[in-house]
Amino acid sequence: MPAKRARDNGEGSIFPYRNGWAAYVWVNKPDGTRDRKYVYGKDRETVHKKWIKLHAQAAQGPVATSVPKLGPFLDRWLAEIIKPNRAPLTYATYETMVRLYIKPGLGEKKITFGVREGQEWINSLSSICQCCAQGKDTRRFRGKSRCCAIGRCCKDYLSARTISDVRTCLRSGLSQAMVEELVTKNVAALLKLPRRRRVKNKSWTSEEARKFLESARDDGDPLYAAYVLVLVNALRKGEVLGLDEEDDIDLDAEEFTISHQLQRVGKQLLHRETKTEASDDTMPLPPISLTAIRLRLTRKAADRERAGDAWQDSSLLFTTELGMPIEPRSFNRAWDARCAKAGVRKITVHDARGTCGTLLADLDVHPRIAMRILRHADSAITMELYTQASTKKTREALKRLSESLEGDEEK
Repeated sequence: MPAKRARDNGEGSIFPYRNGWAAYVWVNKPDGTRDRKYVYGKDRETVHKKWIKLHAQAAQGPVATSVPKLGPFLDRWLAEIIKPNRAPLTYATYETMVRLYIKPGLGEKKITFGVREGQEWINSLSSICQCCAQGKDTRRFRGKSRCCAIGRCCKDYLSARTISDVRTCLRSGLSQAMVEELVTKNVAALLKLPRRRRVKNKSWTSEEARKFLESARDDGDPLYAAYVLVLVNALRKGEVLGLDEEDDIDLDAEEFTISHQLQRVGKQLLHRETKTEASDDTMPLPPISLTAIRLRLTRKAADRERAGDAWQDSSLLFTTELGMPIEPRSFNRAWDARCAKAGVRKITVHDARGTCGTLLADLDVHPRIAMRILRHADSAITMELYTQASTKKTREALKRLSESLEGDEEK
């Protein structure tokens, strides 16, 4: 009968278990208490290696004795970390990504899932029709089905940009898991993404910007001043709609303050602080913007008088004919309609900020000054706009535009 192998000191915690072997190590848990942490394997040698590794981990700091599933962990992360500490829109965006894309593929896996499992999941996202996966057909009116319900996939695949955003969300969640010492590495940071080509923002020429503003001004468009602030002062949509005529506009000093924005988050329309401190500033009002705001205040007073008792009192600069805040989506629709009426290329409101940047470059405005006007937190973003500056002919046209607009306002 062969002699039993002598066990090293402490190896009594390695023992046969079911059809294999198991071992445990006493560890300090993240909550400060002590408990046993177990490892398992098919043979003693495998378990011994895991046991040695677990000892090393225990010597370095706290070790979690139980591993949660990814889905429940992310739900807790959203509720306890993101919702109380981040912007409402950030929470809404992350919640959507977790619910629609992460939990269906990884929610039942342990939070310690491996890189290979994560890579297989991220690869699959680009080939899953979201119309089918989310059952969108079931929510369409009868007779309007166009995908799974009629056996013809509409191929509503996620874009490379969305897949990148989903990984960013997962990486943020796993970063919290590392803080809580539930995992030792962030698997999401190691996942490879599909290559995507960077799409340059569209922008107008000075002639197109002039046609757009002239069309709005000549038609008495109630949002004319908003369009001016977007194109001339580089305001974002939410910042324009969030301007307060009492707190933010100083006509005597010919300046205005940017500190709040109007956002639609789910069923709520929120008037809240801007996204970053870099977005907050007090800026001068050039003559065209100053005149446009005066026109807007005159129109708002007329709207208030016409509405009578139906008027909803608000200090917002831009409101509906009844004094209600303007929905961001309604602003988008009005912008698109004005593009069509003015006969200019359709660009987004966000792209119009890029137009302001390229026009500033055409006027030879120093990048540092442009960065202040555009309120970019990163100078690289400003310089990217400057690399798209247009020709000398456009520069001269913009100077003529500036002179003609100033002349019109003085009349």
